[in-house]
Amino acid sequence: MRVWLILLACVTLIGCTEPVPPNGVARIIATGDSMLAWNAGSNRSVVAELEKRLGAQVVDRSVVGARYHYVLPISGSLGVRIGAQYVSGPWDWVVMNGGGNDLWLGCGCRKCEAQLDRLISKDGSAGTVADMVKRARADGARVVFVGYLRTPGQPSIIDHCRTWGEQYETRLDLMAARDDGVTFVSVADVVPYGDLSFHDGDRIHPSPKGSAAIAARIAAAIR
Repeated sequence: MRVWLILLACVTLIGCTEPVPPNGVARIIATGDSMLAWNAGSNRSVVAELEKRLGAQVVDRSVVGARYHYVLPISGSLGVRIGAQYVSGPWDWVVMNGGGNDLWLGCGCRKCEAQLDRLISKDGSAGTVADMVKRARADGARVVFVGYLRTPGQPSIIDHCRTWGEQYETRLDLMAARDDGVTFVSVADVVPYGDLSFHDGDRIHPSPKGSAAIAARIAAAIR
């Protein structure tokens, strides 16, 4: 319920994405879902923490609840469809995530073969996610694609998604292996067993501490 209330607020405010500055002032753009966008209100989101570590502006286009496969036209164009978040430009780096909501909300993490194949093929060469990465690469940017946190030793309402999430990230890793300009950053091992401090109260989204830990992994990949 909390996720959808925030999503509704974003749409009401004509999107939550950050505008792209002109003239190539910023050289890094981030697209994705709530894993990147969470804690933005307190300036402690993954993107905000990444800016601090790199000492460079990162244009944050991520939106809570965003999916790759989203059909509603107005909210989709405002960033709920991840493909609409990306704007071509002279980027050095594109930070991406997403796909979790497609599996959780799109097929309930049950019988998700078709949804997973649509996101990315078994060999990582095709699919909506691969196409978006190729789009950024065609603009000359290097891409960092970020995986999701886990909740080892603690229950979560998305525990039943774990198998599909593991398959998804295996395919993302294969995608990255096909192109030296693409890096898959796993954060699966960030959270120590039984530690709740890296997650918000819903045990899905990162706490400020979790956002900082994810940002540290991304910054290391970019450096």
